[in-house]
Amino acid sequence: MYHEEAVLVADLDLDDIVRAKYDFDVIGHYSRPDVFRLLVDTTPKAPVSFAADGTSGRP
Repeated sequence: MYHEEAVLVADLDLDDIVRAKYDFDVIGHYSRPDVFRLLVDTTPKAPVSFAADGTSGRP
């Protein structure tokens, strides 16, 4: 409902939350570094960069 006012009603099954937690494989492929890798770049970055020649400003 985008262009008019409406009241939306939904029936929620709170047991779905408990069941969904069993779908997360804690000791499975999420804990395998050969399959899943998280890399966080903590180096400071400039909040704004300007490129006068039309390039992206990256090396």
